[in-house]
Amino acid sequence: MNVTPDSSVLKQALAACRPHFVAAGIFSALLNFLYLTPTLYMLLVYSRVIPTSGLTTLVYVSLIALAALATLAFLDWLRSRLLVKTGGRLDRLLAGPVMSAVLERHDLSRLERSNAMRQFDVLRQSLAGGVALSAFDAPWAPIYILAAFLLNPAIGVLCAASAAGLLGLAWLNEVATRAPLQAVGEAASAAYVRYDQTSALAAEARALGMTHGLVRKQVLERSALIELQTRTSFVAVNYASLIRFSRLVLQSSVLGLGAYLAVKGQIAPAAVVAGSLLLSRALAPIELIVASWKSIVQARAAYGGLSRVFADHAAKAPHTNFPAPRGEVAVEGVTCMTGNGRAPALDNVSFTIPAGHFIGVIGPSGAGKSTLLRLIAGAALPQRGVVRIDGSDFREWEPARLARHIGYLPQDFALFSGSIRDNISRFDIFLGESAEVVDARAIAAAQAAGVHETILTLPNGYQTQVGLGECGLSAGQTQRIALARALYGEPRILVLDEPNAHLDPEAEFHLVKKLATLQASGTTILVAAHRGAILSGASRLLVMGAGRVEMFAGLADVAEAMRAKSGAVSADELHAKRA
Repeated sequence: MNVTPDSSVLKQALAACRPHFVAAGIFSALLNFLYLTPTLYMLLVYSRVIPTSGLTTLVYVSLIALAALATLAFLDWLRSRLLVKTGGRLDRLLAGPVMSAVLERHDLSRLERSNAMRQFDVLRQSLAGGVALSAFDAPWAPIYILAAFLLNPAIGVLCAASAAGLLGLAWLNEVATRAPLQAVGEAASAAYVRYDQTSALAAEARALGMTHGLVRKQVLERSALIELQTRTSFVAVNYASLIRFSRLVLQSSVLGLGAYLAVKGQIAPAAVVAGSLLLSRALAPIELIVASWKSIVQARAAYGGLSRVFADHAAKAPHTNFPAPRGEVAVEGVTCMTGNGRAPALDNVSFTIPAGHFIGVIGPSGAGKSTLLRLIAGAALPQRGVVRIDGSDFREWEPARLARHIGYLPQDFALFSGSIRDNISRFDIFLGESAEVVDARAIAAAQAAGVHETILTLPNGYQTQVGLGECGLSAGQTQRIALARALYGEPRILVLDEPNAHLDPEAEFHLVKKLATLQASGTTILVAAHRGAILSGASRLLVMGAGRVEMFAGLADVAEAMRAKSGAVSADELHAKRA
């Protein structure tokens, strides 16, 4: 079954596992019938064996009981294995779609992205563990109550009232702990995200002398979380203790009632203990539900969280497999809000870039340059307006197909966990590409970025592992490898955000030459930069200010306008104008 990441993906996956759950339900029914074996065995021993001294009967009854208990153990073992297999199948069906939704959806928060796989694991483990077992066993409590009625109506009534009373306490426990447990889950998730972010910047914290302050902040945040967890646990413990006390009292009560009925001659002496065993089995599923309540709440919250991750993921226009783009880019009335949603990072921006042109994007910090490049590269979507590639709305393109023709170097460049070869090749080796083809393309991209020789000096060359601190690369080396990744596969559109920020003069000169070569070959190039040398070959400059396009003209015209505005021309502007 192929599961696609859409709003019904959870239902599809659970439906695919329905045969497993049905089989587990059947096994549970047989198991719960077989759990009557000790009760029936005891009744037969006391009513048939002891009064008649029937040792032969004892042997046969014991063999039958042993066979029933062996079947019970086998079915329990089989049911547990079946649920474990169900968890494995859910992982095969959903792990990929969860990761795809996390990486493809533009509107998920960092917390939602961080929690998605953790929530999936919680749901998977719940469906393969105690939560599923309690759900399968709970419906069979009435069977034991019915058996108690067969012993004596009074014992049956006591068992039914006991089960109803414990169910009431379990419901009160759910009402009292629902909101606190949800709050604890949300607070814990946020705390782990903050911890991950802080621990990832440990070196910077040491250098800035921030360790003690950060530790104190984390401790205070954890103290608040632990206090919330403690209050919630106290409530849960109170109900658990009350339920345990009630169960013990009820078990003693049924013994007392049975003794009274036996004295009156209404039941056999063996039925006294049998009634206690039946009550114990009738209450066991309820106790299991109470004991698993935290896991049940977590599973319910995980299902809700995953539903939000998948929500509306497929409610978009179908994608079209357009041919490889020529490279024309059009931005029409684009508005994009800042992270807090209070102000526009881009405000009604419009312009068109013909295929094969080199556009420099300049402007002060906060002008919207990086946001604009993210939209053009497909890393974000606008709240209003359209970004078009070769006249087609960006959202109509099949994302992965279009991404093969776009090279993007973000301002906050980063390498993913894996080898340098894998990072440059965008992990093509895991999509079935041959190692020979991937290696050749990766080396060509590294040579184009001027980082091939540097990679060869690393401990394992292109197989050097990066991304989790295994290899200490400088910022300049990392940026050049990220640049090679952008150049991989000779993209038709190249989007570079501050590509020379960490380059030495020699590396920057090599990049300028490479951009000129790409422009001559018809590649559309957009470069945001503060240093003008890298923009010397630009066809036009796009000047941004406060999220708007202030000017879109040739280098000489922009330099003239800036000189008129400021009364002076900077060295970079003079260099650009002379070029």
